[in-house]
Amino acid sequence: MATYIMLSMLTDEGRKTLKERPERINQVNKEVESMGARVSAQYAVLGGYDFVNVIEAPSNEVMARISMELGARGTIKVTTLPAMAIDQFVDMLSGGGSSDSN
Repeated sequence: MATYIMLSMLTDEGRKTLKERPERINQVNKEVESMGARVSAQYAVLGGYDFVNVIEAPSNEVMARISMELGARGTIKVTTLPAMAIDQFVDMLSGGGSSDSN
């Protein structure tokens, strides 16, 4: 599985939803799983984004669907980035080729 970083900002509607139902975060994580991916780490953060999620997905297509589905609800704005483990990155730079492990 490939690794992706999803940065998200709550909209006004999203803040209202979370204030009223904080358990909604866990429900969304289950929805992500039902679309074929897995949230492997999740953080609430301060600054320009409200959440940082590390998601494992089998393909860019699956991750694009998740990003679109979540963003279309109007409760968050997302930025999704493909990620590469540092060891894999160093191996690639050293001419070791690529591997599927993140």
